[in-house]
Amino acid sequence: MKLSLSWIKDYVALPDDTDLKKLAYDLTMDTVEVEDVEYIGKRFENMLVGVIKEVNPHPDADKLRVCIVDIGDGEDKTIVCGGINLAVGMRVAVSVPGAVVRWHGEGEPVVIKKSKLRGVESYGMICASSEIGLGDLFPAAEEAEILDLSAFDVPAGTPIAEALGLDDVLLEIDNKSMTNRPDLWGHYGIAREIAALYKLPLKKFEPAAIDVSSDFNVEIIDTERCPRYIGVEMSGVEVKPSPFEMQSRIWRVGMRPINALVDITNYVMLATGNPTHAFDADNIKDHIRVRRAEKAEKLLLLNGKELELSEDDLVIADGEGAVALAGVMGGAKDSILPKTTRVILEVANFESTGIRRTALRYDNRTEASSRYEKAVDPERCDQALALSLQYFKELYPELKITGYCDKYEKKLKRAEIDVDLKWLAKRLGKDLTDDEIRSKLEILGFDVDIKGDNMHVIAPTWRSTGDISIKDDVMEEVARMYGYDNFEATSFNTSFEGIINQKDIALVRNIKEYLAIRCGLQEVYTYPWMNDVFVNAVLQDTKGVLKLSTPPAPDLSFLRSSLLPNLCEAVVKNERYFGEFSIFEEAQVFFDEDYTTPYDATESLPKQRRHIAAAYASAGKSLNELFREVKGTLEYMPRFTHMEGFNFRKETKPVWADNVVWQNIYVGDVKVGDMGLLDKKVSMDCGIKNLSVMLFEIDTTLLKPLISRTNKFTHLAEYPETDYDISMLFDSSATWEEIRDVIVKKESGLIKNAGFVDEYRGKQIPAGKKSVTIRLTIGSKEKTLTSEEIEKAAGSVMKQLEKRLGAELRAQ
Repeated sequence: MKLSLSWIKDYVALPDDTDLKKLAYDLTMDTVEVEDVEYIGKRFENMLVGVIKEVNPHPDADKLRVCIVDIGDGEDKTIVCGGINLAVGMRVAVSVPGAVVRWHGEGEPVVIKKSKLRGVESYGMICASSEIGLGDLFPAAEEAEILDLSAFDVPAGTPIAEALGLDDVLLEIDNKSMTNRPDLWGHYGIAREIAALYKLPLKKFEPAAIDVSSDFNVEIIDTERCPRYIGVEMSGVEVKPSPFEMQSRIWRVGMRPINALVDITNYVMLATGNPTHAFDADNIKDHIRVRRAEKAEKLLLLNGKELELSEDDLVIADGEGAVALAGVMGGAKDSILPKTTRVILEVANFESTGIRRTALRYDNRTEASSRYEKAVDPERCDQALALSLQYFKELYPELKITGYCDKYEKKLKRAEIDVDLKWLAKRLGKDLTDDEIRSKLEILGFDVDIKGDNMHVIAPTWRSTGDISIKDDVMEEVARMYGYDNFEATSFNTSFEGIINQKDIALVRNIKEYLAIRCGLQEVYTYPWMNDVFVNAVLQDTKGVLKLSTPPAPDLSFLRSSLLPNLCEAVVKNERYFGEFSIFEEAQVFFDEDYTTPYDATESLPKQRRHIAAAYASAGKSLNELFREVKGTLEYMPRFTHMEGFNFRKETKPVWADNVVWQNIYVGDVKVGDMGLLDKKVSMDCGIKNLSVMLFEIDTTLLKPLISRTNKFTHLAEYPETDYDISMLFDSSATWEEIRDVIVKKESGLIKNAGFVDEYRGKQIPAGKKSVTIRLTIGSKEKTLTSEEIEKAAGSVMKQLEKRLGAELRAQ
């Protein structure tokens, strides 16, 4: 969520010299995680307001114009432009050399330089709104339409950010850090926290004064799903643009301004955190009803999506049928229309879990549903109503309120909690006085009554929808307001009765260090759920895969049973930036099999194991190189991590693997994983375009760490050893393991080692054969070998290979 600092200052008087880094740090430590602080003005560096003095035809291009532009530096500039609405006296946005724009609002950013366009020198660029990131704030009727700033009475040379009032600061908040804080999903909620942190006064909303008598009525049929509904009927309105400041604030935080009637509802939601909606009153028949949808009832939404509703859905209806999906989106027929002159303003509160189910059911999560599903308190409707009517009256002086109804059927009960102060001191690890505790809580809106060792706390309404429910929640409030940085570290005494040596845990750490440090792979972390696209491409079957009842998104419904789908997704995301990279992940996987925990025989959980997997991606390496890199990584892993060694077999092909390039990984006779080349079709289904990808995945719970070190000291060779290369022809089916076994098992004590050098198939090699180059290490413990003795030892190896495997000596 993005927040405007200037908007926050409407409600709390932050000093102009506030250190924004400190503000972001304090909010992160005490309230929510601030991911980024952006100075919006920096987007518009080297962009100025220019005034067009002349518009002349281009001597060599019919669609271009040569403009003389005043940019405030005392010297008029010549700029070539293809805009269709250029006019003398027009104020325009000029990007001077050094500015960064996007041509026609598309593609990669480019830096503006002085240049020649069809033979005419051009200083900078006269911009369309989309080219400088203002397309949603100043929508153009045609692509070639230049941004007209004539409505802004500023002199030539004024920076664009200053001219448009965009010299603001945006705070980007991590949504996950405030999932349990529905009170913070608006500028006023964050302002309230800042006021508490810095002990500053908070501006209050004046209650709405409504004095109207009419037969306007709202009927709530399902009070459990709709605790409160306020309806206000108004006349004297019309569809027109909202004030630029309102449009600008809505745009700054990531929404699109539409018209005054819609903008007021969005502005109020962004300010208070309580969504509102406006219906065209002339299209509402009879009166508003809040009810469950009827079976197979149809509703066409504002976004053009037609739904066949479920009986679990809550809808806003009139006498003829559903007109809106409650808490999610309005209907196309009865919302604001081009000729609207009368509206019914909805300020309501809906139960959170029902809204979330409905939004997920139709894959239609909106700004409104994302707030309602966090459990907004019904008392906030008063703030939203007051602010809504303030702006309706300001923008429409002829406004008349012709009907009003506030149905508050299910009152919110403020949360009450008793806290033992001795327990609180023990949990905090610090003794705070009663006055300190009271002040920390009261500044947050809590009512506090302390008698002896007991503290009775009543939470404010905006914290009473589930956020504050147990004494530990109260302790957290005291701790964060005291400041986590202010708690001193304390020492403690303990005794160890035995040595703790968790070899299985140490082994996993050793494997990760081996992959990251020795092999140069980058570790990644992914979410525990998988995208359906990669599930279907890589796993190809969801049998035994756990499915979430309330997934974070409709296409993220499966818990990972393998790390490979998410690794393939990571490959896709990195392909646009890198032509070669290697990544790995170690994490938990889940299976749809019951597993009784060792802690509680009555508790049954899904089966969980830990896997480690890696992806090697390259656009330049041959498949041979890529395969050997992965195979080498796995072959050397046991040696460096001190575990039982791997052996490789071809028994069961992984569904994602190429038909030829794959192997199963074993420890003894137990299969622990697979390795292989990602099949071309699977790569295409994943969206991997130009990379070859080798994968491996190992079940770390099946690996066997060595109980004790069995390393033995071996003297360095006292006499010189010689490397001797031989090249022989083998059947294509012969494996390196078979070749090496013949050499190593040979009884001659002169062969110290045998290493693979190269493999070749080509025109000079007979069909069904391959040439393998082997490097023999030959030496003696007793003397320096003569060339004849070396040749004899090598010849003996070649004879054994010929006898055992049918090898033939290849002519050099």
